[in-house]
Amino acid sequence: MTRSGLLARGAAGLLAGLLLFVSGAWGALALAFRFPGPRALRLAVATVWMAGCLLAWVAWLSWGAKWALPTVAVGYAALLVWWASIRPRNDRVWADDVACLLRGEVRGHDVALHNVRDFDWRGENDYDARWETRVYDLDRLAGADAIVSYWSGKAIAHAMLSFGFDDGRHVVFSVEIRRKRDEAFSEIGGFFRQFELVLIAAEERDIVRVRTNVRGEDAYVFPLRMTPEAMRSLFVSYVEAANELERAPRFYNTVTSNCTTIVYRMAKRIDGALPLDLRLLLTGYLPEYLRDAGALDRRFDVDEWRRMGRITSRAKATGPDDDFSAAIRQGMPSAQSASSGDSTV
Repeated sequence: MTRSGLLARGAAGLLAGLLLFVSGAWGALALAFRFPGPRALRLAVATVWMAGCLLAWVAWLSWGAKWALPTVAVGYAALLVWWASIRPRNDRVWADDVACLLRGEVRGHDVALHNVRDFDWRGENDYDARWETRVYDLDRLAGADAIVSYWSGKAIAHAMLSFGFDDGRHVVFSVEIRRKRDEAFSEIGGFFRQFELVLIAAEERDIVRVRTNVRGEDAYVFPLRMTPEAMRSLFVSYVEAANELERAPRFYNTVTSNCTTIVYRMAKRIDGALPLDLRLLLTGYLPEYLRDAGALDRRFDVDEWRRMGRITSRAKATGPDDDFSAAIRQGMPSAQSASSGDSTV
């Protein structure tokens, strides 16, 4: 064989090896997370799959076995057929805090939200569970805040959107994983259809306080510059998204369907000029993205907004009879209002 032929065969072998490794690794992880059965069985099946892929690569490259690549192709096709058969569902035994699906009805300027969460948290597994029906008047919308809660370093956080009304009421929308009872969150599992997606509407004293006072997260409030029309449209888009999830469940995905990317897609309906940005994945840097996009007003830099907007200590100091929403915003400036001609969301 000529030198060029050897080089071509070597390159083909490396490419085939890379493809086998990537597809084999993806298949092994998919089987480890989603193959039916106990954990030990899932890991055993994933190990057998990966070993088979490696054996096929060695057999094809070293022995020239003609059966190797077709066998892998057939196996991978079967894997994809099984993967496509995994469907999201709404009828599992869910953890208590994601047990009820939000749904809403828009009646002119009034919106009725069913299954608004209002838990009283004493500990991670110690709480009084309440799901309520609340009616909100969109004509009384007074502001919207991004709430960013850090739980793993500077880059990893959970983002929520809180709508405030002129009577002091707040409701928070939060896109979260829908865990089954006794199931723990896994970032890797979020790539492999381990969790369904759920949209929660909740009182701030529930959904914010559980993160600061129970889970030990570090939370910040960032007032947003939004026109009244944009606030109203974004609120209604959450209602529409909740109703759609009730009709057609979806899987959570760590990259494509997480807390920030869902908010981005909703907001983009209002302002089509919003740019895609890596900070939509690294949610801890969402405040910088919001300021650059004009949604966080530029009177202060992000560090100053973080200093003023850090609510963790104020949340921990609240008592059961305190107005939680007012307490966590004590001393914070409001966002400068955006004019109706301003496209800022």
